[in-house]
This record gives sequence, C-alpha cells and structure tokens, in this order.
Amino acid sequence: MGVMERRERRAYTKEFKAETVRLVTEGGRSIPDVARDLDLTKSALRAWVHQAEVDAGRGKPGELTTEEREELRRLRREVKTLRLEREILKKRRPSSRRRTGEVCLHPRGEAKFPASLLCRALKVSRSGFYAWSRRPPSRRDVEDSKLVPVIRACHAQSRATYGSPRIHKDLQALSYRVSRKRVARLMRREGLSERPPRRYRATTDSKHSLAVAPNVVAREFRAAEPDHVWVTDMTYIWTWEGWLFLAAIVDVFSRRVVGWAMADHLRTELALEALGMALGIRQPERGLVHHSDRGCQYASELYRA
Repeated sequence: MGVMERRERRAYTKEFKAETVRLVTEGGRSIPDVARDLDLTKSALRAWVHQAEVDAGRGKPGELTTEEREELRRLRREVKTLRLEREILKKRRPSSRRRTGEVCLHPRGEAKFPASLLCRALKVSRSGFYAWSRRPPSRRDVEDSKLVPVIRACHAQSRATYGSPRIHKDLQALSYRVSRKRVARLMRREGLSERPPRRYRATTDSKHSLAVAPNVVAREFRAAEPDHVWVTDMTYIWTWEGWLFLAAIVDVFSRRVVGWAMADHLRTELALEALGMALGIRQPERGLVHHSDRGCQYASELYRA
C-alpha cells in the first residue's frame, strides 16, 4: 500500500472562491468535476458552496455568514490579546526597578509573550526593548544581585521578624554601604516582609496570698481508671474582636476534655463554668484528684469550696 501524501495548506482569495462557486451553481458543473479540474478537495469546495448559500440567506437558522464569521474571529483575537495584556500587567511589579523585558521570560529564559504585545501592554517602544535585550546589566543591577542573598540571609536569621530598618543596621555592621530605602526596595522586590512577634497574654497569676493545695500528682500524669485524676488550665486565643480565653478540664486516663468554657475575661467564673460542666457530665465519686497550677482563679476560696 502506498503512503498518502499530505496536501499543503493553500490560501485562496475571495474572488477565486466566488468564481469557483459560480462554476457549480450557475455553470451546471458538479462539485467532483470542478474540484478535479482546479486541484481542490471536494470537502473544501462543498463548504464554499454551502457558505455561499448561507450568505445568500438560504442557510439554516443560526448559521453565520462570512462577514459574521470574520467579525467573530476578530473579536476572539481581541479577547486573546486583552487576556495576554492582563497577564503581563499582573506579572509586572510596579514597585521594583526591573527592566520591562524580564516579565516576558520564563525562568529558563524562553519567551512567553510576543515582544510586540509586551511593548504595547507596557507602553514602551520595540526599539528600546531590543536595545535593552542586547545591553549588559548595569553596575547597580550587578550590585543588587550580590546584595539580595545577604538580605535574605539576614531576614532568615531573624526568623522573618526584621524589617528594612533592622536589616539595614545588620548590613552596616557587615560593612555594606547601602541606604535603608534601597534595602526596603530590594525587600519589596523579593517579597520579604516583617512578621510581627507572636502575641502573648499571661493567664497565670501566682503572686497572691491565697491558700495553695499540696501537689499530690508530682508530674505523674497517669491514672488507672477514669475520673481518678483531672487536670485543668486556661489558655488564650487572639481573635479579630480581641482576646478570647478558654478553660478546659482533661481526664488523665482517657485524655478526654470533660469540661470547658470560653469567655472574654480571666475571672474565677470562667474556671467555675468549666468545672460545673465536668461535674455535671461525669459525676465523679469521692477520691478524685483535681490538679491545676497556682493561679489565683484556682486558689480562690470560691473555687476551692
């Protein structure tokens, strides 16, 4: 069997298509004869004839004329161009001083956007773009590339808690002559920002004159049966509305929370509410050991009673 050769894709003018269709519709010739004489495919000629009928108003409802198809193609090209321009502008970093052409390249260096589209989106001349692509990096760009790893190291050493002022001081201690604004600019370009330290709120006040029960648990947090040893404590949670405090009681045997309560204060009532839930749900027998820290809430007469 022979191998079928692939036909080259050819472009035809509107006049050629119209004259070919006229040979079929007005000349009385068949589609196979005309296609053979003009070296066309029968499917292409059949599509031309059908499109001519649609343009003449004899097509099915919903079929597009030639003008409508061209308008649809034009709109699709415009939409594609607008999407590419939006992607270009999204990738651009206005606060940095990177050159325009860098946003059109992948990390490996191959072009991602056409140069003409890139220049139009960023409103720069194509001649300026090509001149930049052939120009070696400036001295300032070379210095920035050497400075960025040092800034990253200082930022990582501070556990991401340092901003530009303190990193600038670290660079000065390392004998780098650089301004704070330059450090801030490079940090913005590299996405390095100051992370505030974790909020802290004390929940235990052991400096009081209240009675303190002896520690019979002695850090042996094991129990042979349920409701034999309970441990309790309070913690804090930061929310957009302020501090929220949680009191919880855990059964040492099952590690299950048997009572809990939440409030916006640290008064004894919070600890009592958690204790009331635990007693109401579990109803323990006599001999239960209830262990807590030496906070004033647990050492208060109301809680001990």
